[in-house]
Amino acid sequence: MKKYRFDTLAVRRGLVSITALLLLSAFILSFLACEEKDVKKEKDIKKEVTLLNVSYDPTRELYAEYNKVFAEYYKEKTGITVKVNQSHAGSGGQARSVIEGNEADVVTLALAFDIDAIVDARKIIAPDWLTRFPHNSSPYTSTIVFLVRKGNPKNIKDWDDLVKEGVNVITPDPKTSGGARWNYLAAWAYGRKKYGGEDNARDFVRKLYANVSVLDPGARGSTNTFVQRGLGDVLLAWENEAYLILKELDASNFDIVTPSLSILAEPSVTYVDGIVDKRGTKDVAIDYLQYLYTADAQRIIGKHYYRPSNPAILAEFKDLFPALELVTIDKDFGGWRAAQNFHFGDNGIFDQIITELKKK
Repeated sequence: MKKYRFDTLAVRRGLVSITALLLLSAFILSFLACEEKDVKKEKDIKKEVTLLNVSYDPTRELYAEYNKVFAEYYKEKTGITVKVNQSHAGSGGQARSVIEGNEADVVTLALAFDIDAIVDARKIIAPDWLTRFPHNSSPYTSTIVFLVRKGNPKNIKDWDDLVKEGVNVITPDPKTSGGARWNYLAAWAYGRKKYGGEDNARDFVRKLYANVSVLDPGARGSTNTFVQRGLGDVLLAWENEAYLILKELDASNFDIVTPSLSILAEPSVTYVDGIVDKRGTKDVAIDYLQYLYTADAQRIIGKHYYRPSNPAILAEFKDLFPALELVTIDKDFGGWRAAQNFHFGDNGIFDQIITELKKK
């Protein structure tokens, strides 16, 4: 009978190889499991996107409805859920918040200069942003009107009536509010046309601000001062804000007066390149702003008393928006940079007027 020698060394080597193979297999399986989890996590992330829209005061109600409609559209188009967070305050203050680090994916502000201020300060928006969307990236416009107490007890019909003795005017602060800058420039345009020349326009605006009792930081603050606190005889207001007050608050207590001349207010929109590139939200942000120009969105805009940029949709609201003479920022004031520097910059005309009034 043949005897076999038991090779213990070979057995040990075999066990080591098997152990190594088992460990390698376990590692591969663990790696694949992690990869699967990462892929699943990535897919889950892509199924929901959050945007931050930094806007100005009176757009709260507009974007509350628009965001829901856009989310439904985008979900149907891509399968992705979009949640839009809103931030609202005076337009100038909102621009500063973005400059100071508020990570807005999109900004929908009261005027182009506030977006230019972000461009200049942080370089996180492309300098040619104004050409990204139709109508100089302004999907809707508005103008400035007067809101007065019911029955118009002070008989306010035009800008001239705002400088009369005993008339208490409410308007926001042009240093922080975009709407307030439109108010100021509309008054300046009226004074220049009626009385002739820049000096007479300055004198007219000075008389108007002598009748201003409260300068709130934003348009909605001025609305609350006039409507809720009961201060003032007349509120200089965005047209959409005035109509909203009649609809949502109490039409029995207020009337709208449309002056003979006002200004074409052009709120501006864009995405913030530096933020959307970092967060990976650029495609959604572009779609979000482009959708504002669709017929459905334009009708929502008109419903909230903004003037749609689409002429055909605007015509559907012709009974709501009276025709009036409108000056423009480019033709009548040389563009926003020139107007900002001359009127609202440090020691500009507005600062000079307020300093003079404080000395009285």
